[in-house]
Amino acid sequence: MSGLWLLFGGLICVAAIVFWHSWRVRRRRQALRALRLDARQREIVVEVFPLWEEIPEDIRMETEGWMHVFLAEKTFEPCGGLQEVDETMRLAIAAPACLLVAKRPQDYYERLRSILVYPDAFRVKDEWGVEDIRLGESWGHGSVVLAWQTVKQGDLNPEDGLNVVLHEFAHQIDQEDGAADGVPELEEVTDYGKWSEAFLPAYDDFCERVNKGKRTVMDDYGAESPAEFFAVATETFFERAKKFRQEEPEIYEELVRFYGMNPAEWVDAGRRAARVSD
Repeated sequence: MSGLWLLFGGLICVAAIVFWHSWRVRRRRQALRALRLDARQREIVVEVFPLWEEIPEDIRMETEGWMHVFLAEKTFEPCGGLQEVDETMRLAIAAPACLLVAKRPQDYYERLRSILVYPDAFRVKDEWGVEDIRLGESWGHGSVVLAWQTVKQGDLNPEDGLNVVLHEFAHQIDQEDGAADGVPELEEVTDYGKWSEAFLPAYDDFCERVNKGKRTVMDDYGAESPAEFFAVATETFFERAKKFRQEEPEIYEELVRFYGMNPAEWVDAGRRAARVSD
């Protein structure tokens, strides 16, 4: 009987420790999320990530809060001869990465521990030992790998539909449920049926068009797999929103619900604001 009490007491102690740790994490994150970028940091973000100026203020503020959590909790590691991951690099990565979770904090990259940054494209070997050149990778066990030159190019052109940070961090979101299958963890069970109804036929149609050599608003790489289709759709959703909404209205609306934002409206708002200021 005493053994059972010891076991019971041990379980209570473990539960108390887990609860205490979780409470401390929540409190720390709450404090960090209340912080905002200073004027100099905002200038850097606008310079390296021009899409920032089109984002509505409420979403920017949410993103800034999560950026502070991201920068405090994730480590940045220079690789391939890169001397350091400086503040500009960290902000250029954190801004688009945290934009994805600004309205979905439950998807806050819990498995992610480190961001490995190479100066340029890097070489990797697959499971069969075949060497390949990559611009970015998302690992399900705690790391994202990025080529800095590609990060810069993708961030600086917010209308080309190509952004390696959005792409690889979309993979991280997809992998949160343990599978890289193009179906991220959704809010309700019924949401999975709606997601499949939109994405499955869109993916099949997209692959058929790519095989026939027909251009679409999305990059052809999305035909590689459902996981790549979701990642490329995410890039396109944020960077070519209006055209994407026209070509793929069903999956566009699913992404509006999933990310909790509507980038096609940002472009219109930005243009109206520009006309007023002129």
